[in-house]
Amino acid sequence: MFKRYWKDFAIFWGLFIVFVAGVFFFFYLVSAGKLGFMPTFEELENPKNKFATEIYSEDGKILGKYFEGSENRRYMDYKDIPQSVIDALIATEDVRFYDHSGIDVRGLFRVAQGMLTGNSSAGGGSTITQQLAKMLFPREANQNFMELAVRKFREWVIAVKLEKSYTKEEIITMYLNKFDFLNLAVGINSAANIYFSTTPDSLKVEQAAMLVGMAKNPSLFNPVRREEKTLGRRNVVLGQMLKYDKISRAEFDSLKVLPLGLDFHKEDHKEGIATYFREYLRLYMTASKPDKRNYSKWSKDQYAVDSLAWETNPLYGWCNKNLKSDGSHYNIYTDGLKIYTTLDSRMQKYAEEAVTEHLGGTLQPAFMAERSRKAHPPFSNDLTVSEINDILNTSIRRTERYRSMNKAGKSFQEIKKSFDKAIPMSVFTWKGVRDTVMSPLDSLKHYKSFFRAGFMAMEPSSGRIKAYVGGPDYRYFQYDMVSTGKRQIGSTIKPILYTLAMQEGLGPCDQVLNVQQTFVLPDGTTWTPRNSTDKREGEMVTLKWGLANSVNNISGWVLKQFTPEAVVQMAHRMGITSFIDPVPAIFLGSSEVSVKEMVGAFSIYANKGVYNAPMMVTKIEDKYGNVLANFYPESREVITENTAFLMANLLQGVVDEGTGRRLRFRYGFKNQIGGKTGTTQNHSDGWFIGITPDLAGGVWVGAEDRSIHFQNLANGQGASMALPIWALFMQKVYADKSLAVPQSDFQKPNGVNHVLDCGDADREGMTDYDSSDEIFD
Repeated sequence: MFKRYWKDFAIFWGLFIVFVAGVFFFFYLVSAGKLGFMPTFEELENPKNKFATEIYSEDGKILGKYFEGSENRRYMDYKDIPQSVIDALIATEDVRFYDHSGIDVRGLFRVAQGMLTGNSSAGGGSTITQQLAKMLFPREANQNFMELAVRKFREWVIAVKLEKSYTKEEIITMYLNKFDFLNLAVGINSAANIYFSTTPDSLKVEQAAMLVGMAKNPSLFNPVRREEKTLGRRNVVLGQMLKYDKISRAEFDSLKVLPLGLDFHKEDHKEGIATYFREYLRLYMTASKPDKRNYSKWSKDQYAVDSLAWETNPLYGWCNKNLKSDGSHYNIYTDGLKIYTTLDSRMQKYAEEAVTEHLGGTLQPAFMAERSRKAHPPFSNDLTVSEINDILNTSIRRTERYRSMNKAGKSFQEIKKSFDKAIPMSVFTWKGVRDTVMSPLDSLKHYKSFFRAGFMAMEPSSGRIKAYVGGPDYRYFQYDMVSTGKRQIGSTIKPILYTLAMQEGLGPCDQVLNVQQTFVLPDGTTWTPRNSTDKREGEMVTLKWGLANSVNNISGWVLKQFTPEAVVQMAHRMGITSFIDPVPAIFLGSSEVSVKEMVGAFSIYANKGVYNAPMMVTKIEDKYGNVLANFYPESREVITENTAFLMANLLQGVVDEGTGRRLRFRYGFKNQIGGKTGTTQNHSDGWFIGITPDLAGGVWVGAEDRSIHFQNLANGQGASMALPIWALFMQKVYADKSLAVPQSDFQKPNGVNHVLDCGDADREGMTDYDSSDEIFD
C-alpha cells in the first residue's frame, strides 16, 4: 500500500518544494533587481522627496512657496499630524497597519475571495506601506500585463524593506507628506491650506475624512470638480471611523450631514501677497557668480554691483554659495527650506492696498480723462507719429508672439500685420479682468496706458524691509519697480546735495540770495537752470525754504559751494550704487536710481547718520527646522548724528511748509515727518520719499514709457502721483494698533547749535508744487 502511493507522495512534495523554491527564487530575483528596478539600501534610507520652500513674514505668516512643477509639498513631522487624520487613514486604507510587516495576508485572502465571489465591496489589498512604495518609486509607463504583475510583486518586496527601515510612525509621516491631493496640494500640510485655508492642526474631523477619502482615487474624488462624489466618499471614511471606534455614533450622525465646507484657493507664484518681493528674493538667492561675459556693455556697472554683492552679501547667490552634507548645492524648489523674511504681512497688505487705491481709484481715472485731449492716446501730444511707431515696434519685438513668429521665419511686416487682427483675450482693468476682442497692438497700447508704481518701506534702525510692492499687479505687470527698475529721480536727489552743506557747518536757517545760478561747462559754454516759479525771486531765503519748495536757484548755489563729484561720492556712501553723472545738472535728478536705493539712503537721516542696507531675510532653516544661516544688516556710519538731525529738520520743512504740505492739510498727519517730492521732465516720473524716526518709505509712479504722462504739473508732480501712496500706507499703519508703530519725534542730539525755526519768513510763498520741472540739457 505504501509503495503504491509513494510515487504520488514523492511527486506531490517534490512539486511543492520546487514551487516553494521557485517562489523564493522569484522573490530573490525581484529583490536583487534582476526582474526590474529595485531601490538600493541607500535609496530606501534616503528617498528623494521634494519639498517646497516656504517664505515666512516676520509676524509668522506664510507669504508663499517656491516649488518645482506640481511638487507643492510642505514637510510635516508625525507629532504635528492630527490624530483624526491618522485614525481616518488607518480605518479606511489599512486597519491592520500596526499588525503586519508591509503585506496584509488576511487582506490578500479577502481580495481573492471577493474576486472569486464577485463581491466588489471586499476592498483592496494594498497596505499603506505598499501604497507608499508605489508613491516613492512610481510605476513605469506603458507596461504590459506581465510587467504590471511583476511590478506588483516588486512593490511587496519594497514594502517589506520599508517596514524594516522605518517605524510605523515614519511610514505614516512619509505617506502623508508624499500623497498628491491634486490642485498643487501635495502632502497633508499643503492640502489643509489649499482646500480649507487652514493648518493641519486645525483640521476638523470631517475635513480630515475628506482628505483621506481622496486617497482612494484623487481624480475621481476631486472636491473642486466632483463635490457630490467627494461628499459621499467622505461619509464612507466617517463610517469606517465609526466602525473602528474612532468616532462615536453621535459624532457620525452629526458630521455626515455637513457640507464639504471648502475654502479652496489655488496656489500660484503669481497670486497672493508680496508677489514682487518673492520673485526678487528668488532671483537674488539663486543668482550665480557674476560672469562679465553675460553682461552687456550698457550694464558694466551692474556687473560691478553684482560682483561686490557676491563677495560681501551672504544672501546673494546663497543657494549656489552653500553646500548640503552630500556636497550638492541647495535647491530652492525641492529642499524644503524655510526662509524667514523681514516683511510684516500687515504692512505688506496695507502697502498693496495703498498702491491699488491711489493708482486704480484716483490716478488712472484722471489720466484716462485726458484721452480726449490726446492726438494718439495714450502717448503725449509732443510725440510725432514716427516716434510713436518706433516705440510700438520696439514693444512688438519684446513680445512672445513676435519671438515665436520670428523663429518660424516670418518677416517683421507679416508679424506686424498679425498684430492688427482682433482676437478674443482677457485684459487687466482696475475693475477686474475683462474678456474682450482686441488686436494685440491695441492690447499693447492698453497696457502701456496704465501707471506703474514702486513702493518700499523699511525700518531705519535695523534695515529690515517691511513692505515691498513692485507694481500694480504681478500677473500682468511683472517688471519690478522697486529693485530692478530704475527711473530718473528728480528733486529727490537734492537732500543728498544739502547733506554736504549741513556736514560743512551750514544750518537750515542760513540765508542766501534767491537768484539764478550760472555754471560754466567744460566746453566753455554756460548753463543756467531755471525754476517753474518766480516766487520770492531776488529775495534772501533760507536753505530750509529752498529745499522745502525745491527751488533750483538755491540748489545751484549749494552745488557751487562743493562739486558734482562730491555729490556723487556722498550718494555712493549713502548706499546708492547706480551710476550718477558728475555734471552741474546733477541736482535736477536726471540719473536713474531704484526705489530701494533711495529709501535706504533717506533712512540714514532717521537713523542718526548710520546706513543700514535694506535687508530681506533674517534666517534660513532646513525642512527639519535646523538653522542653516542667520543674516545681519550691513551697517556703517555715513554722516554725523548732528548732520542727520539737521537733514531731518530740513525734510520736515518740505512737509510743513513746502511741496509735501498735503500730508498735513489733506491727510491729517500731526506727527513729525520728513520727506521730499520729485518730478522729472514732462512729469514722466513722480517721487516721494518720506521718513519718520521709526519707518522710512519711498514711492515712484510713472508709465512704462516716459512719453506717456500727464499733460499738466498739477496731476503729474510727485506730490500728486507718488505722495498719496505713502500717505495712505502710513494712515493704515498708524490705525493698526497691533503694529504699535509710534508717532515719535526726531531726537535732537547734543551739540546742535543751529537755529531750526526760521520764523515767518519760511512760510511766505508756501506751495505744494514741485518747482523742479527743468528741461534737462
